[in-house]
Amino acid sequence: MSTSTAPGTSRIRAANPAVTLAIIVTCQLMIVLDATVMVIALPRIQAGLGFSAAGLSWVQNAYMLAFGGLLLLGGRAGDILGRRQVYVTGILLFTAASLAGGLAQSPAWLLTARVVQGVGGALAAPGALALINTTFAEGPARTRAVGIYSTVSGSGAAIGMLLGGLITSVGSWRWALFINVPIGLAIAAAAPLVIRETERRPGRFDLAGALTSTLGMASLVYGFIRAADAGWGDPGTIAALVLAAGLLAGFIATEARVAQPIAPLRLFTERSRAAAYLIMTLLPAAMFGAFFFLTQFLQHQLRFTPLQAGLGLLPLPAVMIVVVRLVPRLLPRYGPKPMVITGIGLVLAADLWLSRLGPDSQYLTGLLVPMLLLGVGVGTAFPPTSLTILNGAGPADAGAASGAMQALQQTGGAVGLAVLVTVAAGGASLGGTFVVSALFAAAALFSTFLFPRRTA
Repeated sequence: MSTSTAPGTSRIRAANPAVTLAIIVTCQLMIVLDATVMVIALPRIQAGLGFSAAGLSWVQNAYMLAFGGLLLLGGRAGDILGRRQVYVTGILLFTAASLAGGLAQSPAWLLTARVVQGVGGALAAPGALALINTTFAEGPARTRAVGIYSTVSGSGAAIGMLLGGLITSVGSWRWALFINVPIGLAIAAAAPLVIRETERRPGRFDLAGALTSTLGMASLVYGFIRAADAGWGDPGTIAALVLAAGLLAGFIATEARVAQPIAPLRLFTERSRAAAYLIMTLLPAAMFGAFFFLTQFLQHQLRFTPLQAGLGLLPLPAVMIVVVRLVPRLLPRYGPKPMVITGIGLVLAADLWLSRLGPDSQYLTGLLVPMLLLGVGVGTAFPPTSLTILNGAGPADAGAASGAMQALQQTGGAVGLAVLVTVAAGGASLGGTFVVSALFAAAALFSTFLFPRRTA
């Protein structure tokens, strides 16, 4: 099979890797921030456009369905069509949809824009991590780049709380979307100048895999979204999860026999990578639900404003930034397994500490210390886990490996939130929800024993 490289590649071979990384992580931050900023803006959106209480949740759900459903396809599309091209296309779609959403005059208009935003995000997000894999050679440079990327991904929600609180305090909710426009245009303009295009691999596109993966992941995400609202026994929840199981089973069967699969099954047969994928599902399940209830505690129990809540969460990304600077020095000495075990152990300790939260808990004694533990744990565990997934995945599979990782993260986060919301709705205390979060972290910790003693 012949391969071809996009024209113009030679002009950017001398591009500064730091500039390339800055473009990649800025795009990732824009995508991650969007979700949290929009959550903070929801009350203003409801008042401005006349959403019903039930319809308002679809401002987030519409985005999550498109984003989660298309991540696998977005990752593989970059492998086949060229990662830079798919990445820039995704950014432009996301930016155009942000502008359209900011101009929305009706609920249907905004929801349509959110779906297109999700499509754009699903095209851009897998390409970002895959471009790191092809831009930085395996070793300290890639470790540092993945660490910075992981920090942005892990801390974006806390930063989004601060930004969302600021926007809704001083301006219109529309700026929660308009803010993406200049950032997206700048990234789309700069990317072709500094990011090298990857080889295109023409061939027969896996249409059956694309359809079953997209519909299967969308059904799965919808099932967990509905479970959080209507419960696990709801007929709609059960139907969505059963449909997802059937579609994803068909997807696996398809991938086993086609020449150019969306998600090559060889990515999941190597022991250390399979363990890393499992951790990347379980750890977000422990984190995302816990983060949701932390914000609830700050605003409802401690009576923080959204802006104050954002400021209160800043120690989490701050400590992650410090830890990520140390990871490239520690990883060659200790290897991934001890670092992942240590990081997840700290996340587990943080969840257990947070399980003691009650009506009399205060910020300094009840929240600050476990937040610092959580930041150190995530900053220690995520980079080596991501590197275990990326290292050893050849250039032809980098996008698929990245897309699968992010699809599993999205699924894990949806599972964690749905389970914790169900537990809380069943009458459990705030501390009880963090006990459940700790169980997800414990399962992730157990998964580390699937790692070989020393992995590359």
